[in-house]
Amino acid sequence: MNKLQMFLKAVYAGFMIGIGGIVYLSVENRVAGSMLFSFGLLTIVTQGFFLYTGKVGFARTGKALLDMPLIVAGNYVGTFVAAMLARGGGLAISTGNLVMGKLDKSMGCVFVLSVFCGVLMYLAIDNYNKTKNIVFIIAPVMIFILSGFEHSIANMFYFHLAGVYHGKALVWLLVMVVGNGVGAWVFGMNKGDCVPGNSRI
Repeated sequence: MNKLQMFLKAVYAGFMIGIGGIVYLSVENRVAGSMLFSFGLLTIVTQGFFLYTGKVGFARTGKALLDMPLIVAGNYVGTFVAAMLARGGGLAISTGNLVMGKLDKSMGCVFVLSVFCGVLMYLAIDNYNKTKNIVFIIAPVMIFILSGFEHSIANMFYFHLAGVYHGKALVWLLVMVVGNGVGAWVFGMNKGDCVPGNSRI
């Protein structure tokens, strides 16, 4: 697969996370919203799109790790497109308070919450690949949302929708990216066959 194909698959993944974010923000019940959000990840898995939080835990070679920035960039573009379309379409959703709450946390807190989310995303994909049971996709998504863990790509969508692009926001997103990677990568270390080809996303 060439770099352009990889980037486009990452854009699609980011867009699907954006759709998950839209439906989560569109319902009042957080439990129902978190369950519906999982449609984004389910689609990414079945379509073979490239989501950073689903790929990084399986990246065990230098080449695979070097692909991660391209995947993050594609995810960023995909979430941006989803957010701009949501804003242009006049959807009655807002992330202002949600984003401000994330930015009010300390960097250490953001990192720890991101590590937790990275662990869940790695286990979601690894368990699904072994069982093909969609519960292993739905449950981790619900857990990370309801627990307040930080998913870097979902937060990209929220930040885009809120129009927040200042320095602290970008730094916090980078901390989330690193934290997600650490959580996923550390849990992936228990597998001797941890290579990019083992992940569907």
